[in-house]
Amino acid sequence: MGIGWQQLLIILLIILVLFGAKKIPDLAKGLGSGIKNFKKAVKEDDEENIAQNTKIEQENKDSVKNSSTETTEKTKV
Repeated sequence: MGIGWQQLLIILLIILVLFGAKKIPDLAKGLGSGIKNFKKAVKEDDEENIAQNTKIEQENKDSVKNSSTETTEKTKV
């Protein structure tokens, strides 16, 4: 049991009466820009996390490489 097309039509008419025909496009535009900004922020956050993880992985590789070089040098001495 869901909402039928008649109920949706009544709801839309009530919204039209409450907000007026000029306000509805402004509300939709504001909602759209809010969603766009949210997606942009999430994408930027993901990119920062990827860059940070890449940096940590590189530091770990360098650390392992340096420690193996030090071990090799100690065994030579």
